[in-house]
Amino acid sequence: MSLPKINSYTIAGLLFGLSLLPLRAVPATGTIFPKLAQSQLEGTLPETENRVLLVDFWASWCAPCKASFPALDQLQADYGPRGVVIVGVSVDEKASAYTAFLKQHAPKFTTVRDQAHKLVSAVKVPAMPTSFVIGRDGRIRAVFAGYHGEQTEKAVRTALEQALAERSAP
Repeated sequence: MSLPKINSYTIAGLLFGLSLLPLRAVPATGTIFPKLAQSQLEGTLPETENRVLLVDFWASWCAPCKASFPALDQLQADYGPRGVVIVGVSVDEKASAYTAFLKQHAPKFTTVRDQAHKLVSAVKVPAMPTSFVIGRDGRIRAVFAGYHGEQTEKAVRTALEQALAERSAP
């Protein structure tokens, strides 16, 4: 069996075509995370000024998201008293799905809904769930795509400890 010949024009065409595909590059660590208060989120946001944040994007239809909620509750219990603010951001389009999920799981951390998908689009969330650890200065310290049980929880705890150890923002 012989393979077809590929010339430089074919390769150039393929590369050009690939360049037209939208890239879902997650913002790099060190970049500014969008302000939650300016993202048209449904729900009441906690005070986040000069706080370490854990922003977790989730959806009611996402099995790993459901699995992550007990870990997020434990993180809230362990790190809330130390000043960490956890905000779960639902990307559910239907308010009824969001409300039913919250009723069933009763999270101990703040949840809001990104019905307009403004925030989830701005940060180019690669998977559900995805968590961002954000330092007091508003810059991304770590990104965790997906939920992999204890492995994810341990890595998030390490990132939170590091963010808490940093000096306060001026």
